[in-house]
Amino acid sequence: MDSKHKLLQLSVLVSALGFFVDVYDLLLFAIVRKSSLADLGLSPTAILEEGERLISIQMVGMLLGGIFFGMLGDRKGRLQVLFGSIFLYSVANLLNGMVTDLTTYRVLRLVAGFGLAGELGAGLTLVSEQLPKEKRSMAAGLIAGFGVLGVSFAFIIKQYFDWRVCFYIGGVLGLLLLALRVQVFESKLFKEASQTEVSRGNFLLFFTDANRFLRYLQCILIGLPVWYIIGVLVTFSDQFGQAMGIEGIDPGTAMVSLYLGIGLGDILISWLSDVLQSRKKAYFIFMGITLLFVVLFFVQRGTAPSIFYAICFGMGVGAGFNMVYLTMGVEQFGTNLRATAAISIPNMVRGALPLILWLFRSLRSWSGEYLQGAWLTGILLFGLSITAAWKIRESYGRDLDFLER
Repeated sequence: MDSKHKLLQLSVLVSALGFFVDVYDLLLFAIVRKSSLADLGLSPTAILEEGERLISIQMVGMLLGGIFFGMLGDRKGRLQVLFGSIFLYSVANLLNGMVTDLTTYRVLRLVAGFGLAGELGAGLTLVSEQLPKEKRSMAAGLIAGFGVLGVSFAFIIKQYFDWRVCFYIGGVLGLLLLALRVQVFESKLFKEASQTEVSRGNFLLFFTDANRFLRYLQCILIGLPVWYIIGVLVTFSDQFGQAMGIEGIDPGTAMVSLYLGIGLGDILISWLSDVLQSRKKAYFIFMGITLLFVVLFFVQRGTAPSIFYAICFGMGVGAGFNMVYLTMGVEQFGTNLRATAAISIPNMVRGALPLILWLFRSLRSWSGEYLQGAWLTGILLFGLSITAAWKIRESYGRDLDFLER
């Protein structure tokens, strides 16, 4: 095996580990939400309200970080993002383990979210530009499939350590990953683009051309149902369990079940994309799986927790369609805007969670029922995703050596 092939494998490994740390942190809060806030002296009612607020703050941080690191990735290089994002995240998580008040907790969740924003998009951009087009799908699937194991690791760690130690572990993992990235090399396509006079990393270019803006918006809309499932249905699965007459639902177990399904779904949809040679066809097949299990989620009443968790796993397998908007974020845009798109799009989706939660709260208040508010929210978001996927152009196998003028 030659040295170049080994370096390519290292890029895939480092990107997968980066997403592993990304998911570990994102879902760690969902797992330690109750214990950490209770330790800070909050009542059960306040824990629910503050939990929604903190996850919203973290997602706003990711939205802002997605724009910043996306622009940085196109101007200074993909590696600069991979170094800067993980360092900022690591420091924030180490400090998060020391919090004694809600204000500091909120600030550090904002900073950690900002830091994490660059991980997935920068890794996928780097690997996609380094690998031949026939290997892009499976590399992306392996990165995402391995990365989602981070939630399982977070759940296991929580069984043995205090919530503060869990944050310390996340910070240490990030610093170890930072050391590993020293050996990764920069994208050749980025180096070539940096020698041209074309504008690089200009976020405003998404809004100066109608076609480009539409592609950007479509990629975002495709991914919204994934974070509706993660941020509403599963993060607050204990509340849904109560409304459905199901006792003993643990959000941590539900989240692990979901993400194990997402990991499997990411790999399967990447394989199916290659078989069908189409991102869109694979999307619609997996969207059908998702809708089936979302319906099963809402119709269950008084079932055993094991069935509830199995449905969460099924929703996760279907939600593997998130690989479509992630890979399209790379393939739909030229090299001078590719990192800006690939990094900001998943964080726009994540950053939309506060709006999704606001929509959920508004609809449940309007309808007067917790469950009805949730499924009304789902109908709207799934409708937007399906429409966007239907309209967006196919990008499977596209040559990435082009620029946005």
